[in-house]
Amino acid sequence: MLETESKHRILILGASGFLGGSLYKELCSYFKTFGTYYTDNPTLSKNKHFFQYNLEEDDVFEILNIVKPTIIISSLRGDFSAQVIVHKHLSEYISDTNCKLIFLSSANVFDAYSKYPSYEHDKTLSHSIYGHFKIKIENMLLRLPKKKVVIIRLPMVFGTQSPRVNKIAQSLKEHIPIEVFPNLIMNVTTDSKVSQQIHYIINRNKVGVFHLGSNDLVHHDDFIKEIIESMGIKKAILKNVFTTNDDRYLAVLPKDNLLPKHLQLMSHEIVEELKYN
Repeated sequence: MLETESKHRILILGASGFLGGSLYKELCSYFKTFGTYYTDNPTLSKNKHFFQYNLEEDDVFEILNIVKPTIIISSLRGDFSAQVIVHKHLSEYISDTNCKLIFLSSANVFDAYSKYPSYEHDKTLSHSIYGHFKIKIENMLLRLPKKKVVIIRLPMVFGTQSPRVNKIAQSLKEHIPIEVFPNLIMNVTTDSKVSQQIHYIINRNKVGVFHLGSNDLVHHDDFIKEIIESMGIKKAILKNVFTTNDDRYLAVLPKDNLLPKHLQLMSHEIVEELKYN
């Protein structure tokens, strides 16, 4: 098992972020794994597997030529137009080398469709700037040979150290109202589950589009209330935000690219995980 796994050299762009960091932790024991970070960090600068990288100023080819990855995982954040240019460069690199790209996209590529959940081969359409930007990169990557691209569409991601959970904890501490969207029906996931799922996708050499969210759907306000209860808080100030009078869906469900049972999850498991950490 280890022999087949160690043949990959993986570069995680955005490895110091929430999801990128979780992926690095999951993969570094099995593969030669490298990552980029943005903010000055004395610990990471001493680590030979990490490269400081500013996507608006630095040339990604410099890092690619040093690492010579066989798999690139893109979990970058930052200026949208700079990210589009970086992904153009990554597409060039992938076309010319024996390398595959795993791109972390979002349920927002479907945010114009509010009447039902979305599946892998549904047409993308977005009303948001963020959704538009993700679609632009997806379309660029879908022009590459199929065997070189994995697109991972994610719903809202939670986890013990996630920005979303940290923000809820901070708001509770400061008695600030927490915004909830009662009409929003979504599915959810955690950083640890996504990292395990991507590990499986790498091991099994899978390609294509994957929707990695919980199998069940939840209302945003109910789910946030459950998270607050899992923190042992009985009373919190919630601010209901109604963007529409009707229920609207922002959920990515799998139809074709299903993962094994042990890699699927239900929303209540996420609340359980938060409860015990």
